[in-house]
Amino acid sequence: MTNIVIFLILLSLGYIFGRYAEKRHFASIKKREEQFAALPAIMLKKPLNQSEITDSHIVYGNAVISIDYFKKFIASLINLFGGSISSYESLVDRARREAILRMKESAGEASEIINIRIETSSISKSAQSNIGAVEVLAYGTAIYRE
Repeated sequence: MTNIVIFLILLSLGYIFGRYAEKRHFASIKKREEQFAALPAIMLKKPLNQSEITDSHIVYGNAVISIDYFKKFIASLINLFGGSISSYESLVDRARREAILRMKESAGEASEIINIRIETSSISKSAQSNIGAVEVLAYGTAIYRE
């Protein structure tokens, strides 16, 4: 009985602290997205306006976001019965948005970022291939104008 109580306490703490950390991260992302709203990051291979380009170079942003124990537990339950695993969806969403923001931050005074690409991979914690974290790499070509 004691083991069940300890498990439930740890599960509850994981939920509370994981939820708190996720909310703080989403608030930070939203604030930074507002700061970089004027810098377009598009998938076109050519700049929107090809005149007055002074420089261009590759920029990238990388983010690794870990999954908390509560989300992992819920995902395991959903795997038994099937369905959409929304706890992993929020994990991937946070990592993708963070990687794009880091890419924009590395662009400095660029006018736009073109030809962006996003790569993802999972980082396993053990030989059983359990997901421990997700890595997202966003990269593109920063275009600078006078």
